[in-house]
Amino acid sequence: MPTKKNISFETNESKTLLIVRHAKSSWELGTLSDFDRPLNDRGKKDAPMMAKRLLDKKIKIDAFVSSPAKRAKNTAELFCEQFNQPIESIEYIASLYHAGVDDFYAALEQLDNRFDTVAIFSHNPGITYFVNSLTDQVQIDDMPTCAIFAIRIQSKKWAAFKSANKEFIFFDYPKNMKITDF
Repeated sequence: MPTKKNISFETNESKTLLIVRHAKSSWELGTLSDFDRPLNDRGKKDAPMMAKRLLDKKIKIDAFVSSPAKRAKNTAELFCEQFNQPIESIEYIASLYHAGVDDFYAALEQLDNRFDTVAIFSHNPGITYFVNSLTDQVQIDDMPTCAIFAIRIQSKKWAAFKSANKEFIFFDYPKNMKITDF
């Protein structure tokens, strides 16, 4: 049985990234573009539930960053609501829609160093490629909808994220029924 790590999100000597795939989207209206697809009922239920799991872990999110596509935007908004943060505080980065690994790193380099914990909302397949590029400790076949992959670096600067040693913290997703703390 793995030992439980003491997870502390209170220091500015580290940067913690919560990588969130958007919640389940609707395919009901086939006339909508991919960019404009909203969340379905399951997605609208899963996003607040996953945000609450973060709150239960006592994780404080300093910034919310999202793809501007409707399903990612809606997921970020539901997380903000659970964290009692204004949805107007979400930063939208266009390159996070259809993002490749380098697009994620470029987005991280833009982050304000005052933020110690950031949640970033994006899409598959790029989000799966990105999380698999971060550590050899955990490899994900396919990042499920509304999954959260958490990783930390020891640095005061987000620009150091790409080259820094990364510490895997946890991976959680809506259908995960086991405890995911390490």
